[in-house]
Amino acid sequence: MVDERRAWSADEVWDVADRIAHLTRAATGDGDLRMAVFAENAAESVIAHVGGLRSGSSVVPVNSHLSATEAAYLLRVADVSLVVAGPGTAERARAAAAEVGHCEVHVWDETGWDDWLASAPAGPPADDRPIPPNLLFTSGTTGTPKATELPPNVFPRRRSWAGFVEALAANRFVGRGRHLVVAPLHHTGPLNAVRALAVGTPIGVLDRFDARRTLDAIRAWEIGSTTLVPTHLSRLAALPADVRSAADTSTLQLVFQTGASCPVDVKRAMIEWWGPVLLEAYGATEVGVTSAITSQDWLEHPGSVGRAVPPYTAVVVDDAGDEVEPGVEGRLCFRDATGRGIVYHDDPERTAAAHVAPGVFTLGEIGKVDADGFVYVTDRFADMVVTGGVNVYPAEMEQVLIAHPAVADVAGIGVAHPDLGEQLVALVVPEDPAAPPSPEALQAWCEERLSRFKCPRQVRLVATLDRNPLGKLDKKGLRVQHG
Repeated sequence: MVDERRAWSADEVWDVADRIAHLTRAATGDGDLRMAVFAENAAESVIAHVGGLRSGSSVVPVNSHLSATEAAYLLRVADVSLVVAGPGTAERARAAAAEVGHCEVHVWDETGWDDWLASAPAGPPADDRPIPPNLLFTSGTTGTPKATELPPNVFPRRRSWAGFVEALAANRFVGRGRHLVVAPLHHTGPLNAVRALAVGTPIGVLDRFDARRTLDAIRAWEIGSTTLVPTHLSRLAALPADVRSAADTSTLQLVFQTGASCPVDVKRAMIEWWGPVLLEAYGATEVGVTSAITSQDWLEHPGSVGRAVPPYTAVVVDDAGDEVEPGVEGRLCFRDATGRGIVYHDDPERTAAAHVAPGVFTLGEIGKVDADGFVYVTDRFADMVVTGGVNVYPAEMEQVLIAHPAVADVAGIGVAHPDLGEQLVALVVPEDPAAPPSPEALQAWCEERLSRFKCPRQVRLVATLDRNPLGKLDKKGLRVQHG
């Protein structure tokens, strides 16, 4: 392991991971409780994840930007009894644990960390437990995050650590040299690094994305693979020509692109620069990769998110729920041959709402499938905004803004942005048009109550939102009108 602070030998990594595994077992009992990693990107974050998995406990990645109250909700729903935190999240982790009431918190880079590790025996725990999948939280359309286990096509379910590691040999990042973590570890894609490390892949970690630092890390650490989102690619492609020409990316073998669709011109520029190393994956936390496309196929089918991958088959249906002909736009769905589809933890209503038929689910988008089976995403019928590769639902922001005494009505929409793909914009109808609140005041109101990434990038004052007789907003019409 290497990050920007220090390097770790394999023996050092496994000594810490094994001790965390013992301590996690002590804190979570027989596995009914979980451990959480609530921390910024760092080597310790990856090691803590591996230790939690090795204990036979389900590990919950918590977004390091969440407030204490937001994090407490996750800890409570997930039955978390142990939190590993970093210096940047320590205060919020302790406050969240205090709200929940049954969590212990341990923070690296603090005095008690070494003593806590030293209290555990060296060497791995007994290999006598199944390895359960991570429990992740996705943004909810009502503003309440939904919990879901990583699906079987992402996380191999095995009855022992030895069997789990054997299954991980098929991980796409194994055998390609050092893997770079630059996207936040609470997302599905970057979590591949945890499983890659478990099977012996060397890992490099950046605390956050910066285009020039990423290029420097690829050269200095001889990176063979990484996971990037379209915003990362846009910022890399926008670097000055002399910076790009001087960069050494010759060690790269695989760049796993996920999170959102990439602008065609940006992706073409990156393939011309780095070569055919990009593998784009379309899917979601709940179901993993539903379709994928190589660089070569993408150049022949620009804009496509690829062909469906097993166990999924792409299905496009009309408003009546009937399948349409190839090339016809409609509601994009996927059929799961295993019958599993989307499963939300302890939430049968949300699970059912995600399906249009048994085993057939939607990710909330409009699309088409051509005669060769290539999938194209053309629009979104759900309210989700994908900004910088992060899924944000406007509902939570809308609930916060409508509580402002000077706001009569509000709608959140996604508006195209050259760097982020989309940005969240709040359309606000003032209570008193003669004395409207300032956009800056409404922005500050949001930022006092929500994590920054959930707040609008812009607040626009409008005269009306034209709700229908049932009070429903036409979000698609609003995007056309105000986009």
